[in-house]
This record gives sequence, structure tokens and C-alpha cells, in this order.
Amino acid sequence: MACVGLMSAPVCLIESDENGKLCVRKQAKDILDGINEPAVVVSVVGLYRTGKSYLMNRLAGQQSGFALGSTIESKTKGIWMWCVPHPYKEGHTLVLLDTEGLGDVEKGDEKHDTWIFCLAVLLSSTLAYNSLGVIDNMALEKLHYVTELTENIRVKAEGSRGEDESADFMRVFPAFVWAVRDFTLELKRGDDPITSDEYLEGALTLKPGNSPQTERFNLPRRCLRNFFAVRKCFVFPRPSSTQNMRRMEELDEEDLDSEFLEQAKTFCRYIYDNADPKVVCGGRTITGTALGNLAEVYVEAICSGKVPCLENAVVSLAKIQNVRAVDQALMSYMTELLSMAQLPMDPADLSNIHTVAEKKAIEGFVTMSFNDNDQIYQQELMRKIHNEYEDMCLQNNQASQMQCEAVLREVFDTLEKGISDGLYLKPRGYRQYRDMLAQLAKEYRARTQSQIMCEEVLSLHLKAKEEVGNMILQADGSLSAAEQEKEVQRLKNEILEQRQKGLEEQNRLQEQAFKDMQRTHDEHLNQIIHQMEREQERMRIDNERVLDAKLKEKETLLQQGFQREAARMQREIDSLKAEMNEQETSQPSTVSKVMDGIGTAAAFVLPGFIPKVAGMGLSLLSRWFR
Repeated sequence: MACVGLMSAPVCLIESDENGKLCVRKQAKDILDGINEPAVVVSVVGLYRTGKSYLMNRLAGQQSGFALGSTIESKTKGIWMWCVPHPYKEGHTLVLLDTEGLGDVEKGDEKHDTWIFCLAVLLSSTLAYNSLGVIDNMALEKLHYVTELTENIRVKAEGSRGEDESADFMRVFPAFVWAVRDFTLELKRGDDPITSDEYLEGALTLKPGNSPQTERFNLPRRCLRNFFAVRKCFVFPRPSSTQNMRRMEELDEEDLDSEFLEQAKTFCRYIYDNADPKVVCGGRTITGTALGNLAEVYVEAICSGKVPCLENAVVSLAKIQNVRAVDQALMSYMTELLSMAQLPMDPADLSNIHTVAEKKAIEGFVTMSFNDNDQIYQQELMRKIHNEYEDMCLQNNQASQMQCEAVLREVFDTLEKGISDGLYLKPRGYRQYRDMLAQLAKEYRARTQSQIMCEEVLSLHLKAKEEVGNMILQADGSLSAAEQEKEVQRLKNEILEQRQKGLEEQNRLQEQAFKDMQRTHDEHLNQIIHQMEREQERMRIDNERVLDAKLKEKETLLQQGFQREAARMQREIDSLKAEMNEQETSQPSTVSKVMDGIGTAAAFVLPGFIPKVAGMGLSLLSRWFR
């Protein structure tokens, strides 16, 4: 199945620089930075010249891509990456990592090989180990890198190593798939046929005894059984003749052995169906962006001479991811807001646009954010979004005010000219002035009724004309003193009524602002709780997977007569069950803590937000008291 998209060919993700130190290539990091989907990461490791790259090309749905080579020299150097759309899981990216062949005699750097193997384990959600021939003691001895994992990888930053350490590794280590190439044996135990999985588990059977030789024999087997909860095996016959093997990239499917082809298709289907997205401590799913950052964190630890620690990596990754998550979420919000808002506009319409933009931004933040347990970064995002929304509301008020003032000048221009020309300074001139004022106010309202600053601008104008009205009233000799007094009071009442309309207009803005804040609070809370539920469900699944593996291992140990080992496994099972129960009972308090955190953020934003939204109108109204 061809998976075209993201990348047309692999690029180097991790290589050695001129000083022999590992480094992450910027080109690959930039590609990962652009992937915000969950990453299903499949790595292949194994001895050099065993055909690892061919399997990865098959997973990419291509005949060529990762270099195959046809000589005794190792072709792949460092770790190469190919990102393609996942063929089965929509909204996921399949990240294929092809590693440098282990045990290259020309290279002769055992520590370098160890770190390549460790990085493959740390970065992948499924690890495929590729070997030739059979799974025997020699094959397992060549897989000695797995016995060094606990020396080169730490799960927790602090605390002593106990006998239950394997549970920590099991939660975060990838599924293990052993691909045995050029397999020529019959899958039988005695006269009974067995599956390839049973073949692998049989090869991992422990020997009884405590001698150094027995311990050496059991060590790689025990490590595979204790560190990898999911184990799978595929056996492949030789794909073609020796001559054809030298030009594998050029061969059509009809040139390959049919059984090999069928097994390769079965292998790919299994990976597509069963390889999960990459997760780290706490059940957090990794996106392409986070994977690139994680690679840099691990490589930096290795280069500084430290043992890569998963818990520390999560802390470092959280800071990198969360800063970026806030920036990108804010950018998303502003892009959406600016593209849809056409000022001036109805505050309710602007609020709806804000809601859509904010929801999209929060979804992006929650997807990208990492380990923000105290909601520090989410609170920062809330504040920044509301600062931007507040500015947009003020701009909307200003745009509305400018438009209302322009209409007012145009509508009242006739009145202004009449006043300038002294048209109303005559008997019965006041009534003419008053009627014209009422007529023009009606026309103004008809033209600006959709504007949020309509009444305030008119209020300010009428207040400014109060002195002019009184002057015209006093000049009108047709009115008695009593009638003039009555008109003065009526004029004051009209101005006060208009002032009240302006205040009501601002009250509506404040009510809208409160609604926006409540909606923001609810949206942030819902998103973070849903994310926590997803992470807790993933942790539950991981714990159950580990528990199931340990229960099976205990039964196997009992059947094989390892009573002491089985008792140790039972203690690990009891400890794991207690931990699972503690996680389940702590969920309500965690949710309560989140609610308090989001509520605190809202409390900080709300007092400053409401006055500023209505601040422009209030500043206009304050002129009444000058």
C-alpha cells in the first residue's frame, strides 16, 4: 500500500558529527516540527547487512527509499527517518526509523552501537529486531544490548532501584517484534506444529540453576521477558536467489519468493494494526513535534555523559512543548479572529467568532501541551487570549464610535449650519430647533442602530448641545417664563434619558463579557479534563498490559519450576495492583485541582477584563461629570 505525503524519501535524523558526537539533524527536526498528529514510531535494529532497510521500505509502501546496499559494508549510518501518513489510522503519522547496523567491524565502536540501540528503544512505540537464520543462544548473545538497557536508561530521576523496576520499563518500552530472516527450519516442537510466537517464547525459556554460565544464558532472555510486555515474532524465508539479492531495489514482486512476500505483507499488516502512538511517562501521547524535541533531549543527555532519564526527559520536553504550545495556540487564535472579524460589528457576532477561534486554539494547545499539571501554561494562554480579545473589543468600540461620529456629523450638518446662521434665534425658533433635533436624532438612530456606540455618541452630542438649546430657548420671545422653565426641565430629562440609554448599552457589553468569560472557563476546563481522561485511560491500558504480561510470566515461571522467581513476580504484581488502585482513587482530587487552577486563572483575568471592555464607553460618559 503506497503511502505518499509528508516525505518523498528518508532523511537522516541522528548522526555523528566530526567529533564523533551524536547530534540531531536540523532538516529532520524541522520536518517533525511540522507534524502535530500523534506519531506511531516504528524502529528497526539489528546487526549490519541483515536486510533491515527492506522491511522499512515495505512499511512505507515503497520498493526503495532506505538504502539497501549489496556489499558487505553497512549502508545506513546513524538513524534515518521517513514520515508517511498512517495507512490505517486517520489523523496519525507513521514515523519509520532505520538504524545503523550493529556490530559493524569497520566501525568497531561498541558504545556507539549501544547508544543507537538505546535511542531506538527510547524513541519508538514498536521496535523491530532483525536477525538472520534462527533464534538460538548465539542470536540472543548478539542481542546483548538489551541486557545493558538498565545501565544506560533510567525511568525515574530519583529513588533506589528495586525489584519492581521492570514494571516502570514495561510501561514505557516499545512493543518488541523479532523478524527472523532467511529462516529455513520447520516450525515444529517435536511432531507438533507451533506458531512463530511460540517459537520465540520457547527460545526465551530460562535454564534452572545459579551458576555464572546459567546466569549469562538467562540474562538476555530475562531482560526480553521483563522489559517488553508485548512480544511478537515473524519468520521470513529467503526472498530470492543470491544473485537477485544484490539488486533487491530493482526486483518486482514476481521476482520474489511468494512465501516471503506473503509474510512481508502479514508483517506490515500487523504493524499497521497494532503499533500504537508513541507515549511517555504519564500516558502522554507524542506528536511529531514532541518526538523531535524528545530526540534532542535524549541526544543532549548522552553527549553530556549522563544516563538518559525518561522522567527528566518529560520535564525538559514539557517546558519546550508548553512554551511552543502557548505561542502556536495564540497565533492560531489571532489568525482565526483576524480572518473572520470585520470591524465594526455586533458584539454578539464578535463573541461568536472569539468562541470559535478560542476553541480551536485550546484544542491545539491541549494537543501540543505536555505535563502542564498545574495548568501554568494554560492559565498563561487564557490571559493572553483575553488580552487579545480585550484589544479587539476596544478596537470594535473605537471603530463603531468613529463610524457613529461620521454619521452624526453628516446627519446634524443641517442643524449646525442653522445654528451658525442664527436661524433659530427668533420667536418660535426654539420649537423649530427642538423639532429638527428630534427629527435628526431619529434619522441618526435609523442609520446607526446596529452600532454598539450609537447611543453613547448621541448622548455626548446632546450633552454638548445643552447650552446651545438653552440659549435658543432664552432668545425665543414667544414663550412665557413658566413655559421656558418647563422646556429647560424637559431638555434636561431628555438628556438624562439618553444618558441612561448609553449606560444600558454599556451594561449589555458587560453582560456579553461575563458570558464570554464563563464560556472560556468552561471550554478550558472541558478540554483539559478530556485530555486528562485520555491520558488516564492510556495509563490504565498500559498498566493492564504490564499486569497481564506479569501474570503470564508468573504462570510460565511456575510451569517451568522457578518457584522463587514466581514469588518475586507475585510481589511485583501486588505492587502494581496497589499502584493502579492509588491512581484510580486520586483521579477526583486531580480533577478538583484542575478546576481550582482554571478558576484561579479566570479570577485573575475577569476583574481587569470587564472594566476594560466597557472602559471606552465609561470614559465617554465620565465627561458628564466634568
